[in-house]
Amino acid sequence: MTESRNYRLVHGGGDESEIPHVLIVGGGYLGMYTAMRLQKKLGAGEARITVVDPNSYMTYQPFLPETAAGSISPRNVVVPLRKVLHRVKVLTGRVIRIDHAGRKVEFEPAVGEPREIAYDYLVMAAGAVSRTLPIPGLAEWGIGIKTVEEAAYLRNHVLEQLNIADSTDDPEIRRKALNFVFVGGGFAGAEAIAELEDLARDATRIYPSISVDDLHFYLIEAADKILPEVGPDVGAKALNQLRLRGIDVRLSTFLESAVDQHIKLSDGTEFDAGTLVWTAGVKPSPVVQASDLPLGPKGHIDTNEFLQVNGVENAFAGGDNAQVPDLDNPGRFYPPNAQNAVRQAPVLADNVIAALRGGKPKAYRHKNLGAVAGLGMHKGAAQLFGKIKLTGRLAWWAHRGYHLFAVPTFNRKFRVLSDWTLGFFLRRDFASLPEMGEPRQAFEEASRPQVENGQLLRRVS
Repeated sequence: MTESRNYRLVHGGGDESEIPHVLIVGGGYLGMYTAMRLQKKLGAGEARITVVDPNSYMTYQPFLPETAAGSISPRNVVVPLRKVLHRVKVLTGRVIRIDHAGRKVEFEPAVGEPREIAYDYLVMAAGAVSRTLPIPGLAEWGIGIKTVEEAAYLRNHVLEQLNIADSTDDPEIRRKALNFVFVGGGFAGAEAIAELEDLARDATRIYPSISVDDLHFYLIEAADKILPEVGPDVGAKALNQLRLRGIDVRLSTFLESAVDQHIKLSDGTEFDAGTLVWTAGVKPSPVVQASDLPLGPKGHIDTNEFLQVNGVENAFAGGDNAQVPDLDNPGRFYPPNAQNAVRQAPVLADNVIAALRGGKPKAYRHKNLGAVAGLGMHKGAAQLFGKIKLTGRLAWWAHRGYHLFAVPTFNRKFRVLSDWTLGFFLRRDFASLPEMGEPRQAFEEASRPQVENGQLLRRVS
């Protein structure tokens, strides 16, 4: 079926060239929710809608730390775009260049040659990627926790480090395997280290030679506090929670080097570590720089309160790749978090519809409802409505309740709730599947000669 024929069937229109084309770059929170509202409110043949994303699914990122800990299945934190966007054309691939002056983008599909896609209205919802620094060894040994693949890898990796430690007679190898370093004390870092420390602590029950005291978890934060999103009081209590669990939190400290997995910190500490997780901030998707759209001082797309890109026509942006002015705090911008992205989507979609129909746009204004963080099983930190401050079990329930409500589709809500319910009755699963990252390794080894000069060849991984 040709692309134009598919458009006509999906949208009910006639000549494709006569139907305005809305191109949404990115299928995360903002992109998916915007597309869902557009397909609901636009009539048949009123506009063609296309979503372009490297993945065929939207990831609910607040659940990634629990995915890394094995509390939620990786499949249950993603929503297939084609499942919920039944009146939208979804293209799996990357937009690698944007020429808004010419109303076209260069699209690179997952397989095949790049091609140009023309559009009439552009929605930039490309999100963000990990913001790294030129620290020696970081690119070679670090890993983020921005994707479901990274979360699944981390779970397998942490358990594999325990396998290594339990199987070696070399004290240096053992010590290195049981050192876990996390850089960044915001939501991602604090939640990730708390969940994975919980996983490793529970797992020591099945490793005869490893005790909880053998585990060494380090949280490295350049600022003088962690979890600034929940406020200083709750953040300080969360810090105490982590330290009481034996997590070594280093404030006002920087990672200076990680060459050959040898960690050097700015306070003079040096040690080997088999795990280095980098959560020290994010930056807009690289496609933002590969465009002719106006950018702010930190590389975000410059937008007004209507989520329109300043200085150009028929371009909209929000979420992590945009700086959206906070009308209640002049001179400041809304934080690039999931709470804002989800709430910007209906405003952005309605403003695209207003542009299509010659209507009047409305401004985005949102008062922060608070912040919740899960810090392992039955532990958390929360600040709600600016007044209610919670830690421990109550904060953990608030965290789970809020995100169960926020995760899209009833299907995913039910699956996540099922995972949590099973977790109350069944012990945590400690199966490690590190080879999932390289599934052809076993076949490649089987295809090579196994014996040379009468000697079994050593496995190389």
